[in-house]
Amino acid sequence: MKCAIMQPTYLPWAGYFNLISLVDIFIFLDDVQYEKSSWQNRNRILINHQPHFLTVPILHKSLSQKINEIEIDDKKNWRKKHSISIQNNYAKCRYIEHILPIIDIIYDKKITNLCELNIKIITLISKLLDLSPVFLVSSQLGIEGKRSEKIIKICQYLGCEEYISPIGAKEYIDKDGLFNNSMIKLTFQEFIPTAYPQKDSNNFISHLSIIDLVANIGWSSASDYVRSKYL
Repeated sequence: MKCAIMQPTYLPWAGYFNLISLVDIFIFLDDVQYEKSSWQNRNRILINHQPHFLTVPILHKSLSQKINEIEIDDKKNWRKKHSISIQNNYAKCRYIEHILPIIDIIYDKKITNLCELNIKIITLISKLLDLSPVFLVSSQLGIEGKRSEKIIKICQYLGCEEYISPIGAKEYIDKDGLFNNSMIKLTFQEFIPTAYPQKDSNNFISHLSIIDLVANIGWSSASDYVRSKYL
C-alpha cells in the first residue's frame, strides 16, 4: 500500500489533490504545531486578474498550539466575505455552480475548528474529483515522534510499503536520513501544473486554490488535471 501524510490546509491547490490521487491511504497530520501565516488557514484565488489571499481568522492562543486545537474566530465576518469573493470573481466562469457545495461548508457556522473545516472541505473535494483513498487523522493513531521518525512509525503502523512525499519535504527528509534504514520505499511527488483556461486572464497563474481550477474547467476535467491526464 502507498500512503501520504499532509497537514490539512484551507482550499488547497491542485497539487494537494494530485498527492491524494497517488495513494491508498491519506493521513491528515493534525497533531503537530500550528504554523502562523501558513497555508493552514489561507489560500489564493484570482481577484481582478491578480492572486488574492482568502484568510480564515483564528484564535491563536499560544505558540505551542497544535493544528487540531486552533479555533476559528467567528467574531469576524469572514464566511460571508469569502463566499461573496468566490462567487463574484468566478460568476462568469462556465462551471461556477460546481463550487457551490464548497461554499456551503464555508458558510456552516457549526464548524468552529480550523482543522475540521479543512478536512471537511478536502474530503468533499476529493469525492467530487472521484478520489477515494482511506482518509485517516494522525491524532487518532496515537503515534509520537518528530518529522521523518513520525512518518515512518505511521507507515509501519498502517502496513504501508511506500511513502509518497511532496517535493517540498525533500530537504528535511534527506537531512534526517531515517528512510535509508527503513524498509519503506520513499517516493517524491512529481506534479507540474500545466496551464488551463482562466476566465478573463491573459497570463496563466498557477498554484491557486482548487476553486480556480474547478470554476474554469469543471469537476470532470479537474479530476483528469489532478491525475496529470488533462490536455
